[in-house]
Amino acid sequence: MTTALKPPATGHEELQARLGYVFRDPALLQLALTHPSVAHEQGPAMQTNQRLEFLGDAVLQLVLTRELYEKFPAFGEGPLTKARAKLVNRRTLAERARALGLGTHLIVSRGEDLHGGRERPSALADTYEALLGAVLLDGGYEAAREFILRQFQASFGGLSAIPILENPKGELQELLQAVSPEAPQYEVASATGPDHDRIFECIVQHGGVELARGRGKSKKAAESEAALAALAALRAKKEGKS
Repeated sequence: MTTALKPPATGHEELQARLGYVFRDPALLQLALTHPSVAHEQGPAMQTNQRLEFLGDAVLQLVLTRELYEKFPAFGEGPLTKARAKLVNRRTLAERARALGLGTHLIVSRGEDLHGGRERPSALADTYEALLGAVLLDGGYEAAREFILRQFQASFGGLSAIPILENPKGELQELLQAVSPEAPQYEVASATGPDHDRIFECIVQHGGVELARGRGKSKKAAESEAALAALAALRAKKEGKS
């Protein structure tokens, strides 16, 4: 029977130092690091991280959903759903796993290891979710919540601003049209610099009132920046009233 590759003897201590979390039950961390390929070689009785992945996905969604809901009262369901999707997409989770060095400690079959399984984005994202599930079981919900928010603070500034939206102009229009049928208007305030390196400044207005300004190397980029600035200003104004 082929034996799965083992992590270095000191690997778990080093990893837990990077995590900023020490497991009461190290077996949970070991399980979170055990890739399903191990069961393919050692038989279905071998436990892997798939069940922990299922649990970790749920707690991640819950923690981030609540955080977005409480921090951004000016945004409705649509923008909040899109922001959450950006936070928990597979690429983002794989990046968090790489930052923690999970690939080095991942316990995989020899065949999976030979084919680069340790650095496969899907495997890393799954392992990251399994790790969150392990923290939840080991330390409870508050421990998992603290761990998740600490992790996402590194990537998204502690959710002090809503994650960059794919279509800020569309989101601004959706927000404004909830209170008025009038669409926001954009106008170029200035264009400076040589033809090959122009910088545009755009104003976004609503109801004849300037909401914000933005700069960019094209009118489109400047308008998007103005929309993002307007969204941030409107959100801050709403929070100030709450």
